[in-house]
Amino acid sequence: MTEYEPALARYSRQILFEPFGEEAQRRLTHAQAVIVGCGALGGVLANQLVRAGVGYVRLIDRDYIELDNLQRQVLFDEQDIADNLPKAEAAARKLRRVNSAVEIEGVVTDVTPHNIEPLCRDADVILDGTDNFETRFLINDFAVKHGIAWVYG
Repeated sequence: MTEYEPALARYSRQILFEPFGEEAQRRLTHAQAVIVGCGALGGVLANQLVRAGVGYVRLIDRDYIELDNLQRQVLFDEQDIADNLPKAEAAARKLRRVNSAVEIEGVVTDVTPHNIEPLCRDADVILDGTDNFETRFLINDFAVKHGIAWVYG
């Protein structure tokens, strides 16, 4: 059995989808995604990327989990609030339990003009789960300048 064969079983439904296939799944395991914002939208994006088998996911968010987040933010629970966890750390911890084959990094910070380069330069794709235009414009400008795919919701 090769190192890749267990993944074939895990991702069999994706692989069976003819336009995608086994080669695309292999490429996905080497992809690097950065998600800015781990709230309602970012949490769903992160969950799906980790379940799909993206090889490396960096989660960036400065916020801490609050009670009113639990109604719509699927990665968090009451224990996260009791533990006073930042969203990026709590999301990374949960997602590591979903798929241990994916390298997941939680970064507790704002994305600014001063730190976007080291946070996003190695990304194959940047997913924008933010709720403000200033950060969205910053991510867009960076992605265009560096030829990185950018997805926002």
